[in-house]
Order: sequence, then structure tokens, then C-alpha cells
Amino acid sequence: MSVVTIERLVKKFKLKVLAGENELQRTVTKPKAHRPGLEFVGYFDFFPMERVQILGRTEITYLHTLSKSERKYRIGNIVKYHPPCFIVTAGQEGLEYLTRYCAEEGIPLLHTQERTSEFIAKLDAFMIKELAQEMCIHGVCVNVSGMGILLRGNSGVGKSETAHTLIRRGHRLIADDIVMLKKLSPQTLLGTHNESNKEFLALRSIGLLNVVRLYGRRAFQEETRIALDIELTNWRENSLYNELEVEPKFTEYMGVRIPHIEIQLQPGRDVAGLIEAAANNWYLRQQGYSPMEEFMSRLELDPN
Repeated sequence: MSVVTIERLVKKFKLKVLAGENELQRTVTKPKAHRPGLEFVGYFDFFPMERVQILGRTEITYLHTLSKSERKYRIGNIVKYHPPCFIVTAGQEGLEYLTRYCAEEGIPLLHTQERTSEFIAKLDAFMIKELAQEMCIHGVCVNVSGMGILLRGNSGVGKSETAHTLIRRGHRLIADDIVMLKKLSPQTLLGTHNESNKEFLALRSIGLLNVVRLYGRRAFQEETRIALDIELTNWRENSLYNELEVEPKFTEYMGVRIPHIEIQLQPGRDVAGLIEAAANNWYLRQQGYSPMEEFMSRLELDPN
């Protein structure tokens, strides 16, 4: 199971540590931050204690209005559940009492100048990505015309060579050989590298290439949303037909269905060009355009 340490949050978002300096190795396992509002008035039936707790202007202003004894009681009701940490947003001050309670319980209390809504949006986006369900596959991941594409196939079929041609045409490498897939939602799959293979492309007979050093910064991209799954296979006689519209097929990764296309390889076939065509055609279909429907409508209008 993926986890994120509080120390990593401190470094990522440049947070100030007000209490719990020795507890920064505590971990977070749930992606969405929580603002304890109902909990301060005693309702704990659905308190997500395993999440990062955000104290915005509303929460801190409420605490400031309470008497010393009432404030200690309200805060004590929450800190006894030992959430991973508290983060106070919007640069709010007058937190001595909160600092003291968190220090006594060993709970990190962090502080940021950022506005509450903006900070939560950044934090949630980061945590969703870091804590996403993930898997590794053998293949290549490229971004073609703004769309993430997985290239799969047997070893030696030409995935990396095809990726190299696409890079020369202005598209971008995400990962070669090992592709990390992250499930961000039931409909969203993210492709990225595993750090070790970042920027590298391995070509048979040539060796290892650093595409950024060879072709510039635009040749590489850290991650991409996967739109197409393309399988490169050896040519098989009499297995391809000239359908007006190919019946859609899908590959499933961690429950996310990705449109699947098979491209057969043969000397002289412009595989990179076919991949570009597939990417652009997929984009048009997402916009609601069907070339087959337009073609059939023209036939219906043709009196001959």
C-alpha cells in the first residue's frame, strides 16, 4: 500500500512546522484532506481520522471565540483520535494553544500562508496521484499530439524504434521498457516512468539514448493520461480487412477500460504515421465526429 510521510508534505509544500518536529515520519494513506467542522461541535460518526486535517479561517476563527476550557475540550476531542497531522492555512496566527495541544499528543502541526481552497486543491491533487493504485507493464509510453499512448508487443517487435520515430516527429517519450500505470479514478489512467528509466530509450544495435540530451527538453514528458492502448504484432496474411469503421475493442488495467488497437508490422509500413492517425482519429471521435457516418450520409445524398 502506498503511503506519504508528513515530512514529504512539509518539503513538497514548504510548510512551517509548529509542533511535532519528531513525528514527521508519520504516514498518510488516504488522499482527500478533511476540514473538521462538525467534529468541533461533537459529531464524530463519520470522522475520517486517517486523513490530513485542514484548519482554515472558519475553523480557527471558531476556536478563537471559545473560552479557554471549552477550546481545550473541543480540540481534545479531535486530537485523541491522533490524525496524521493538522495544517493551518491562510497564514493565521494566535495558535499557541493549538501548538501546545499538538505537542503534548505528538501530532505534527503545520502552517502555510496559502489560501485554504487553493491549498486543499493542490494537496488533494498531489495525494491522489501519490496514493493511487499502481502497476507496472512491459511496453513504451508516448504522448502523441497531446494524447497518452501505450505501445505494447513482444520483445523485439519494434516498440522502442517506433517511439524513436515519433520523438523525431515532435512527439514525447514518457517511459521505455517499464511503464508505471496509476489509477486516478474509475475512468482515468496515468502513465509515467519509474525514475530509473526517466528520459532513456533503449534501441537495439544502438544502445541507450537520453532523448533530452539528443533532441531537447520537448522530447520528454513526466506523465500522461492514457487514451489508447496500441499492440504491435507481426504481419499475418489475410488478417486485415478494409472496414469503414473498426469495431471498438478495449484493454482493462486495474478496472479502467482503454481503447485497444492492433497494428501489424511489415517492411515499408509507416507504423509511426499509423499511430499518429489513430491518435488524431480518436480525438475526433471524442469530439463526436465519425468519418463513417459522414461518408454514409454523402452516399445517401448522391443521386447516382
